[in-house]
Amino acid sequence: MDQDQPSSSAPDAEACTHALPRHVAVIMDGNNRWAKVRGLPGTEGHRAGELALRNVVELAAKARIEVLTVFAFSSENWRRPPDEVAALMQLFLMALEVRVQELNKARIRLRFIGDRSAFSAELQAGMLKAEALTQSHTRMTLVIAVNYGGQWDMAQAARRLAEQVAAGTLAPKDITPARVAEHIELADVPPVDLMIRTGGELRISNFVLWQSAYAEYYFSDALWPDFGHDQLQAALNEFSQRQRRFGRTSEQIEALHA
Repeated sequence: MDQDQPSSSAPDAEACTHALPRHVAVIMDGNNRWAKVRGLPGTEGHRAGELALRNVVELAAKARIEVLTVFAFSSENWRRPPDEVAALMQLFLMALEVRVQELNKARIRLRFIGDRSAFSAELQAGMLKAEALTQSHTRMTLVIAVNYGGQWDMAQAARRLAEQVAAGTLAPKDITPARVAEHIELADVPPVDLMIRTGGELRISNFVLWQSAYAEYYFSDALWPDFGHDQLQAALNEFSQRQRRFGRTSEQIEALHA
C-alpha cells in the first residue's frame, strides 16, 4: 500500500455539503454469488472478497478518507453452514498474519468492533496484537466489524447506562442521546457520512444503526469482489452531489453557503 500524506484539513461537521465523506461504512455483499456464477465454491468468493477489501482500503486511504468501517462478519452470520464459517475464521487468521503488516507499513490504524467473546482465543489474541501494533497510526483508521450487530451495539450501551443508574452514579433523567452515544462503539470517531452496500440488495442489515443516523446511502449492483476503483469513485462522486440538511431546509443550506 502507498503512503500518501493525510489531508491537513477535514470537512466542518456543521457544514451541510461535503466534497468528501470523513467516515465511510461498507456492507460487503456478494461473495457467495460471485463464486456461484463462476462455478466456484463459496470459500473462493470470500478469498476474492478479501482481496477486494485490500484494494478498497488502499483506494480509500489515497482518497483521504479518515475512517473506513466494513462489515466483515455479522452476529447473524453464525447461522451460515459450519464449513463456511470455519473457512471464514481461517481467512480471518490469515488476514491477521499477513494484511496487518501491510496496514502497519502503510500507517493505517486497525480497530475491531463487535462481541469478540465468541471467537477463539487465538483470534482474540490476534486482534489485540494487531490493534496494538497499529494504534499510533493516523493516515486512516480501518474498522472491522466482527460478530457485530447494530442492535447489539445499542443494547450494550443501554446496559452500561443501566449499570450506572443501578450504582447511583447516573440519574435516569440524565440519559440523553449524547450520553448513549458515549457508550456506542466508535464513539470517538466521526459519525458515518456515507454508507455503501454492494451486491444490489437494498437493506442495511443491522449495521452501525446509531452511527449512520444521518448517513447518505449508496447502493451498488457490483458484487463485492468486483467493487474497485471505478465503483468507489462513483459512490464518492454521488456523495459530493448530495445536499445534507440535518433538519434544515434547502433555503437555509443555500444561505449558509451563499
